[in-house]
Amino acid sequence: MKSGAQDQAEGKFHNVKGKIKEVAGKITDNSKLEAEGKVEKITGKVQEKVGQVKKILVK
Repeated sequence: MKSGAQDQAEGKFHNVKGKIKEVAGKITDNSKLEAEGKVEKITGKVQEKVGQVKKILVK
């Protein structure tokens, strides 16, 4: 099982990566890439929250 801090770090990474994909999709008018970015960004936010909950529960 991953630690809460690791989940938060990975979540932030996916959040940023998703934002980059989303912007790149908008710039290139690629709706598929933009949608992938949005999904990855949401996934990253969820993973960050999971990490926060784990940190609270471990204490």
